[in-house]
Amino acid sequence: MSLPKHRILLVEDDPPIRRFLRTTLPTQDYELIEADSGKAGLAQATSQNPDVILLDLGLPDMDGIDFIRNVREWSSVPIIIISARGQERDKIAALDAGADDYLTKPFGIGELLARIRAALRRLAQIGPEKTDGVVILGDVRIDLEKRQVFRGENEVRLTPLEYKLLTVLVRNRGRVVTQRQLLQEVWGPSHVDQNHYLRIFTLQLRRKLESDPARPRLILTEAGVGYRLVEV
Repeated sequence: MSLPKHRILLVEDDPPIRRFLRTTLPTQDYELIEADSGKAGLAQATSQNPDVILLDLGLPDMDGIDFIRNVREWSSVPIIIISARGQERDKIAALDAGADDYLTKPFGIGELLARIRAALRRLAQIGPEKTDGVVILGDVRIDLEKRQVFRGENEVRLTPLEYKLLTVLVRNRGRVVTQRQLLQEVWGPSHVDQNHYLRIFTLQLRRKLESDPARPRLILTEAGVGYRLVEV
């Protein structure tokens, strides 16, 4: 018996993009649902229960940020932005509103497929509400119940703030977490402008967890936006 296909909702008003993805995604064993406006997209999101939403920000009847906020009132479905808006402020606004990832047009299909796979893995492994148990990322093992971190066979001693920063990244692994979100969750609302805290503590985490801190493979920087914890 074959496994059910993952359902992808595309909310996009550009016909060439829709035609391109309509041709490509089914060949990768995804079921594609299309909507050419925000209102139609919200209707499809509520009725079709998609596994991932691909969203253009420049919709004819509403801004994509409003679409994200609407969906986030009732669903944790992964939302990947595909937009011609490539400025940092647009990425930050979308991610802060609740998007999981951001691709700037034009994009390669290989990169889009990788982002979709990462979103589906995160959904399957973490679940919509909580993260439990042991997380393994390459030679790094994080025991969330015992609050222990290992690199290889050796336990890594983290400060309370380093551990808290790591757990926020683990909970959101595979997606970009904005600087503002990290600062708010780790240090609190009064520190959301203290970006230097993140630079210092991320460097400390890389020194303890990465085999080559100067060329990180685990904790990646999304320039001007935030950080992403990836599976290696």
